[in-house]
Amino acid sequence: MDLALLFKGLGFGAGLIVAIGSQNAFALRQGLRREHTFWVALISSLGDVLLILLGTLGLGTLFSSSPLLIRLATWGGALFLFWYGFRSFRSAIKPQSLELGEERKPSNLRAVMWATLAFSLLNPHVYLDTVVLIGSVAAQESLEGRALFALGASIASILWFFGLAYGAGRLAPLFRNPRAWQILDALVGVTMWGIALSLLLH
Repeated sequence: MDLALLFKGLGFGAGLIVAIGSQNAFALRQGLRREHTFWVALISSLGDVLLILLGTLGLGTLFSSSPLLIRLATWGGALFLFWYGFRSFRSAIKPQSLELGEERKPSNLRAVMWATLAFSLLNPHVYLDTVVLIGSVAAQESLEGRALFALGASIASILWFFGLAYGAGRLAPLFRNPRAWQILDALVGVTMWGIALSLLLH
């Protein structure tokens, strides 16, 4: 077993996944709210693992060579990000949505799971990172090498999302100030709209 390929996949995967994006912003926000943290981290990481495996098996070549698939993924992802960005801006200007006390109505688990799944599958950047880039690099290795590279990249995703979701809880005392939530929601909104625009203008 060539552990160098495992660590190569770990480092390459971490370099792609850790970058600021819509999926990370959503996981961070849920971690700060301490709502359904486990499910957000699990779905986010499993979504990455699935796409990494598909890319390693050769789907990256098919995806990158189909203008229709790329166009559908781009428009679908942009519409979803515009919608979620609008929700974040609306939360930033509504004081009642910023309360952190026990009276704040918790988010519905099913809604959070669907949103997490959407962030995992409706963002073309995710496909570019996991399916195309990781898949193309893994394709240069032998069958065993591909498996080790994909395993390393998958471990990077799992460690990152669980670390982000649960580590964010340590910042919760800071976010007992409604103004901190307003700033976060505004930043999330800007991030979502910025990524959506970049998709459409690319």
